[in-house]
Amino acid sequence: TGVLPTDMLKMGWKVKANDRAYHQLPEFQKKVFLCVKKSRYSGNAIRTYKYNALTFLPLNLFEQLKRAANCYFLALLILQVIPDISTLPWYTTLIPLVVVLGITAIKDLVDDLARHRMDKEINNRKCDVLSGGSFQESKWRHIQVGDVIRLRKNDFVPADVLLLSSSNPNSLCYVETAELDGETNLKFKMGLRVTDERLQEERQLAEFDALIECEEPNNRLDKFTGTMLWKGERYPLELDNMLLRGCKVRNTEVCHGLVIFAGADTKIMRNGGKTRFKRTKIDELMNYMVYTIFLLLILISAGLAIGHSYWYDDIGSKAWYLYDGKNQDASLRGFLSFWGYIIILNTMVPISLYVSVEVIRLGQSKFINWDLQMYFAEKDTPAKARTTTLNEQLGQIQYIFSDKTGTLTQNVMQFKKCTIAGRSYGTNLKCNPVDWSWNRLADKKFPFMDHLLVANVRSKKDKEANEFFKLLSLCHTVMVEHKDGDLVYQAASPDEGALVTAARNFGYVFLSRTQDTISIREMEQENTYEMLALLDFNSDRKRMSIILRFPDGRIRLYCKGADTVIYERLSPNSRYKESTQTALDVFANETLRTLCLCYKDISTDEYEAWSRRHKEAQVALVDRDGALDRVYEQIENNLLLIGATAIEDKLQDGVPETIAKLAKADIKIWVLTGDKKETAENIGYSCSLLTDDMHIHYGEDVNDKLRIRQATRRNVPQTFRHGKKKPEEPFFPEPGKNALIITGGWLVRKSSLFKLLWTHTHLERGGAYGAVLPQIDFVDMACECEAVICCRVTPKQKANVVSLVKKYKKAVTLSIGDGANDVNMIKTADIGVGISGQEGMQAVMSSDYAFAQFRYLQRLLLVHGRWSYIRMCKFLRFFFFKNFAFTLVHFWYSFFNGYSSQVAFEDMFITLYNLCYSSLPILLVGLLDQDVNDRLSLKFPKLYLPGQQGLLFNYKNFFISLFHGIFVSLIIFFIPYGAFLQTMGQDGEAPSDYQSFAVVTASSLIFVVNLQISLDTSYWTFVSCFAVLGSIAIYFGIMFDIHSAGIHVLLPSVFTFTGAASNALRQPYLWLTIILTVGVSLLPVICIQFLHKTIYPSVGDKVQRNRKKYEMELEQDEKKKPSAFQRGGRSRRSAYAFSHSRGYADLIASGRSIRRRPTGRAGNQDTIREAPRREAENI
Repeated sequence: TGVLPTDMLKMGWKVKANDRAYHQLPEFQKKVFLCVKKSRYSGNAIRTYKYNALTFLPLNLFEQLKRAANCYFLALLILQVIPDISTLPWYTTLIPLVVVLGITAIKDLVDDLARHRMDKEINNRKCDVLSGGSFQESKWRHIQVGDVIRLRKNDFVPADVLLLSSSNPNSLCYVETAELDGETNLKFKMGLRVTDERLQEERQLAEFDALIECEEPNNRLDKFTGTMLWKGERYPLELDNMLLRGCKVRNTEVCHGLVIFAGADTKIMRNGGKTRFKRTKIDELMNYMVYTIFLLLILISAGLAIGHSYWYDDIGSKAWYLYDGKNQDASLRGFLSFWGYIIILNTMVPISLYVSVEVIRLGQSKFINWDLQMYFAEKDTPAKARTTTLNEQLGQIQYIFSDKTGTLTQNVMQFKKCTIAGRSYGTNLKCNPVDWSWNRLADKKFPFMDHLLVANVRSKKDKEANEFFKLLSLCHTVMVEHKDGDLVYQAASPDEGALVTAARNFGYVFLSRTQDTISIREMEQENTYEMLALLDFNSDRKRMSIILRFPDGRIRLYCKGADTVIYERLSPNSRYKESTQTALDVFANETLRTLCLCYKDISTDEYEAWSRRHKEAQVALVDRDGALDRVYEQIENNLLLIGATAIEDKLQDGVPETIAKLAKADIKIWVLTGDKKETAENIGYSCSLLTDDMHIHYGEDVNDKLRIRQATRRNVPQTFRHGKKKPEEPFFPEPGKNALIITGGWLVRKSSLFKLLWTHTHLERGGAYGAVLPQIDFVDMACECEAVICCRVTPKQKANVVSLVKKYKKAVTLSIGDGANDVNMIKTADIGVGISGQEGMQAVMSSDYAFAQFRYLQRLLLVHGRWSYIRMCKFLRFFFFKNFAFTLVHFWYSFFNGYSSQVAFEDMFITLYNLCYSSLPILLVGLLDQDVNDRLSLKFPKLYLPGQQGLLFNYKNFFISLFHGIFVSLIIFFIPYGAFLQTMGQDGEAPSDYQSFAVVTASSLIFVVNLQISLDTSYWTFVSCFAVLGSIAIYFGIMFDIHSAGIHVLLPSVFTFTGAASNALRQPYLWLTIILTVGVSLLPVICIQFLHKTIYPSVGDKVQRNRKKYEMELEQDEKKKPSAFQRGGRSRRSAYAFSHSRGYADLIASGRSIRRRPTGRAGNQDTIREAPRREAENI
């Protein structure tokens, strides 16, 4: 079984097979509350919901009352119940409060019921569990640690399971990990040899009683360490023996496993990260503004209360007609007046504000869901807003963090071009694709356009071309399966699959392999080659080789790899170097992934001498990998170049255009991927994130610059400490664009000077300030770059990078991904977007927004996000204005009523002002308004900048709304006051009574606020017009009703303004007063808006002014349809990018997967239609 490290013997997680009682032993109990204990082993049920039937009401109310505004209104309601303080009826606060709490509770209930349904659906999935000596069907939620389960083809794995055996030879099991890493190509897992041989039958599985000792539950998707103690022997366990929850069994009829981690302990659940409560910047700002208003409210109320105390001393106590029968001194009356004014002026922070905000957000979410231009018909996948609270934040994004595989790319490789013996093919394309009917074994779906290459290969006159495709058919680690007369390839990477498929179509068909032979069909002639050695690929070697003995006895080495390593090993006599180099430059500039192909003939003596050294290296006990690499170097030299391949890693449609458009909107895009540096860099060029005029900086270059900055900081005075002042000089003083490419290893490498992500975690635990400075420097440097690519990063590192930018740049961030390895990043960012329809659903389940294609991101941000931000800002500015204008009339009135907490309006008007009279027009503006249409929003990305800079809603706008409200309230009060002073009506009666005055001021206010919102509306529809006129009509309709004699008879104590409206509004003098008040209130606003749009027009104003011209240009552009972006450029860079992790070489050499299972073993192999990979490329 081999020697095991001592630390593996001290692992804290123990699992006993087929023994549930073992896991309930006292030693495995943990304390949960006081003396209550429960097993440390989680059940397999998952729970993502927040409430149940008992906790919903109290918990939801508690959560809602944590919002300061709701607590404030509850306190007001209590004050209004106290008779000595109450100045307004209690229902004026109760009705809006109940409506707000009720609407929010219903929304929370609907969201939580959806989570309940989802949890129930997952927890009730079925699986076969071994119980009582036989397999019984059971629900996932009943599975426990230590259970032996049976999985069939296309089943999801319900927990983290140790693979025991399968129906495939040697217990191989193929899984799809789309839920984990977003990749649809298959990967293989393998059971231990001992369990494969002894645990095939149900009876054997029932008697299985091994003890597993392994690592504690953790979030490392790329690592598992453990041992199995069975029948006195100890066997090592690793990740290749594990099936993780979220994987899907493919092409394996039956497999058996032992549950190691269940439910919340599984790696996929541990990787989910902490669910964070996300709030928008506007929410945070609004809270501070509410606190500011509350402070103003206290100051105003205190001032008026002091005024009332003095007034009562001087006048109130001496006027006999003001005696109210209460023996209260001036101080007490002032104190009660303070609370009275708190109640009266509370409408400066109306509770309807929060209801309206929720309604607007809900509407914006529905518009996203209904957008047909974000609907992906191919997969029948619409866009989905999975939250209703973050829409306006979509209009303020500054940084986007994107995954690569499955997000930017389709993870589909296509053989596009090649160069053979100095001649390039695939460049002179004909219109019609090649007809492969001459080759009965060809893959008919393989597209290729250059007929000349096909003719050269078929003629057999071009020896180099034939050698080129022979190499592709022999030098690989692909496995093949014959299924219904068809060949199905299993490749360790999509690149290898594409190359072998290309060779197959050109007549060099890989047929089969054994442990030491490879058979291919060469233009209808079948040949078998003896495989003497397979020198596998790894990320340091950047190449792979195979040594073959030909049927005629010759020994030849074939090699393929990156141009940088192949050219170093070419023979001085090798031909075609310059012409191939030129072709590689062309392929690189077209962002194709390239590999150089070469060969070398080896004499028998040379091979035998090398073979002895190779065998010695294979059994080395110390540094075996290093010894093998050194032996490989000795044979991989003096190579002869044949040519190079060029493969296209297909981007999703519209990715380059989307990135270019977002860059124009000043949004910076960082790619965080688990892929190799070369692959990620290549994709960076493909999608126009990187361009040839950029200066690329790598890890060591970054280290140098950070060291210089640190040294500079040590040499400067203390004024630079503690972030009070930062050095002014940029990291990149030279002109031009910069891009940064770093690896996850660089971020945490022990030899690195900065250990960035370690210090980030350390800081969260209270680390010293000195640990912060390297992080700040790194973030500052990265943010100076136009593009940043982080390769080989783990899911946690992705989240930490996002946290660094959020923390030190105070920037609004968006993460977009498609796999479980993106979940942590998605949850950490301010906005999380999941790509749905193509890959697994883990990212979608954790996201705030989901759609099927990356290209929809530009519409989500530049159209929906910008509109939502503009609408919400306009809504809030106007809402604060209209409530200041409404509430401060009471303030001016207090100077004429002895500061006695008397209201200026009728009670029902105060109750209905925000509910009926002024809510609908501004609500429609918040839902429907748009400065320019969606097409112009996309044409002019610069329109997005005001949102990033927070220009449309900030403290400046708040105080403008405050002073605007003060001005309007002054006009609304004092013009009617002056008009009523010493006035006689037409009928000889003075209209200057309190009730008539209240009617005139209220009517003026309704006209002003509804006409003001008309001035602020940019996008007029019939509904908008109806809302403004309808609000005014509703006001007059309700006012005449509640001022009627009939309703007074029903409730005489509530409706006291009997006949006031009809009496006041039949006098032309008062109508003229209303018209004058409205005119004076609106005229300055009209003038200011006119001057502002004329002298200081914004980008939006300019676009609006020339709207028709730009729309005509758009129509012309659509007719021309130019190419999206230009490839090309002269700069030299390697286009090498091979996604192949260490492949199947060990498996092939062992012969385990090739030898047939002895007769009598259950199960047949099924097709492997996609390319499994042994390690998750993205981890």
